[in-house]
Amino acid sequence: MNTPQRPSLFDRFLSALFTRPANDSSPAGKGYRERFVALRNLPRFFGLIWKVSPAMMLTTSLLRIVRASVPVLALYVGKLIVDEVVLLTRTPNPSSTHLWELVGLEFGIAVASDLLNRAIALLDSLLGDLFTNATSVDLMHHAATLDLEMFEDSTFYDKLEKARRQTTSRISLMTQSLAQAQDAVSMLVLAAGLLVFSPWLLALLLLTVIPAFIAETRFNQKSYSLMNSWTPKRRELDYLRYIGASDETAKEIKIFGLAGYLADRYKTIADSYYLENRSLVVRRAFWGGILAMLGTAGYYAAYLFIIAQTLVGALSLGDMTFLAGSFRSMRGTLEGVLGRFASIAEGALYLQDLFDFFALKPRIAPSLQPAEVAKIPALPRPIIQGFVFENVGFKYVNAERWALRNVSFELRAGEKLALVGENGAGKTTLVKLLARLYDPTEGRILLDGRDLREYDVNELRSEIGVIFQDFIRYQMQAVINITVGRIEDRDNTKRIDHAAAQSLADSVIKRLPDGYNQMVGRYFQKGVDLSGGEWQKLGLARAYMRDAQVLILDEPTAALDARAEHEVFQRFAGLTAGKTAVLISHRFSTVRMADRILVLEGGTPIEIGSHTELLAAEGRYAELFRLQQRGYM
Repeated sequence: MNTPQRPSLFDRFLSALFTRPANDSSPAGKGYRERFVALRNLPRFFGLIWKVSPAMMLTTSLLRIVRASVPVLALYVGKLIVDEVVLLTRTPNPSSTHLWELVGLEFGIAVASDLLNRAIALLDSLLGDLFTNATSVDLMHHAATLDLEMFEDSTFYDKLEKARRQTTSRISLMTQSLAQAQDAVSMLVLAAGLLVFSPWLLALLLLTVIPAFIAETRFNQKSYSLMNSWTPKRRELDYLRYIGASDETAKEIKIFGLAGYLADRYKTIADSYYLENRSLVVRRAFWGGILAMLGTAGYYAAYLFIIAQTLVGALSLGDMTFLAGSFRSMRGTLEGVLGRFASIAEGALYLQDLFDFFALKPRIAPSLQPAEVAKIPALPRPIIQGFVFENVGFKYVNAERWALRNVSFELRAGEKLALVGENGAGKTTLVKLLARLYDPTEGRILLDGRDLREYDVNELRSEIGVIFQDFIRYQMQAVINITVGRIEDRDNTKRIDHAAAQSLADSVIKRLPDGYNQMVGRYFQKGVDLSGGEWQKLGLARAYMRDAQVLILDEPTAALDARAEHEVFQRFAGLTAGKTAVLISHRFSTVRMADRILVLEGGTPIEIGSHTELLAAEGRYAELFRLQQRGYM
């Protein structure tokens, strides 16, 4: 019976270092095959860079090819100088002209090398900026095409955050890849010189360098795995850092004494990441140091051999200088190539995050193919019949309960419909379906007898103006906060003035030091913050700018005082004249102005009718109305 041999220390080292756990399903745990597969991203990546600036890309590539020949040329000229010096010391009455010509040539090579390096660095920097700008713009455009429900999914936000990081950090991948090609050319020339002298020196070189390459690749895998698994927590760290020092949260943090809690929470998560990362970098430094010593030992073994050959007269001093320098340069270049390969493979894996994001496709998207566009019915202008909800139901992604269910009613053309219900009744979800920000999970919505999904989504939305209760307060000029309602008319002064006057935003503009051009909000220098009511007037002006067939106002006067609210609704009839309007409000003084009122409860319609009809019915609306009425007594 044979007794199995105990694995050697080196075998156990390799096993611990390179064998992944059976349950390791992380990107890093997938092994080297996935790293090589990820390199398929590089052609597409360079295609993006080429698209940014073909001239710069071509120039930097050519400069690198020229730069690749410099190390070999410098070493050879150095050999000639040493041999010339030896010759001159052995020759009576020598002429040093040729020596100084060689020194001048070496000086010229050094200057040319420096100039080439600076030119390459300049072009890489400019290309990096252009790539970051172009990719960031593409990312914003693509994000705008994606479905709203994607933005309500935490998994999507992880993908978005990863993609955002790649727009600014991946240009180093271009530099590394081009440097790889440059060094490959240098290595071929250096290797030719070593092969002529002694092929076994190349074998020694590979033996001493490859273990360090394998180790570095493995640790890069682990680093990627750590970064990837920590994406949700890194987003939480960013969030904690923001709310811990923000003008929007400062009041509550002071009042409730939250600073300690937020700082402790941040420290707990950050320390946890630090400990995991420390373990990785310590192991990386330890094994990297050991394997680096192996490489150094290999170099000095070759160096001793070259010296020995010189002592027995097989090599000249110039040959020794050239070969020792070539071996040293070859070793450094090879280590750089192998180490950079691991980094490039890692970068290609991260690059996949960007391409994965661009691969996301919306379900609700405009038709772009000519054949499809030809079949799309034109949106009715004006709307004749209106909207019909037929047994509509909707459930949010990963939600257990239905936000809307069994919704059937008609919104007639030119009608003003109010939506009433407690928080969570489904009012805002319903208007998002009307604007086709979502598609129904079940049932359908008709516009003039056609399913809403038959119309072009961009054309449909161009005829719908929506002001949500949580409208965005853009930290931009006041005029931009108004003209986002129809941004293509941002230079139409007459339309802007009219919108501001109708929404009472003109009173806000008059008080601003720079009028329409005043920066509002406090994110940027010289920005002026506004009260909630002032912000809401700017938001309402967007509805007047929109001038769409359908208006949706979600709590449009929630932040206004009683006088401003009264003035706004004096103008409300003018705003909605000849238009179909949907109004969401908890204030029954506002709701009663609508032609009909739809009452929602738990996502289902329970009543519909005019204010008078619903009061007479003594149902849920009448109950809510009287509860609010008693609050003013």
